[in-house]
Amino acid sequence: QVQLIESGGGLVQAGGSLGLSCAVSGRTISGIHMGWFRQAPGKKRDFVADISWSGLSTDYADSVKGRFTISRDNAKNTVYLQMNSLKPEDTAVYYCAADLILDSRLQSTVGYWGQGTQVTVSS
Repeated sequence: QVQLIESGGGLVQAGGSLGLSCAVSGRTISGIHMGWFRQAPGKKRDFVADISWSGLSTDYADSVKGRFTISRDNAKNTVYLQMNSLKPEDTAVYYCAADLILDSRLQSTVGYWGQGTQVTVSS
C-alpha cells in the first residue's frame, strides 16, 4: 500500500518560511514525477509545484514562483517544498502528490495523494 505522509506545516507570520516534507512508503519514487497542491478554505485544490523524476525539471504556479522551491531526495523517498516570503494568501492545506503527469498541473493525473498538512500564515 502506497502512503504519502506530509509534515512541516504550522503557523507562521507573513514574510516567514516553512519547509514541508513528504515521505513516501510502499513504493519507490524513483522514476515518477512528484508535486504539491494546496486547497484554501472554500476554494478548489490548486497546483503549486511539480518536479520530474530526475529532479532536473520543475514547474511552479505563478503565485509561488520565486518564493517556493520543490526538491526531492530519491534515496530517502522524500519530496520537499521550501516556502519563503510567505503571504496570508498562502494559507491552505498542502497536499503531496505522486505519480503525476509532469507540467499538466491537473489533479486528475495524480496517482497518489497525501492526507494534507495545514499551513497558516498570519498577517
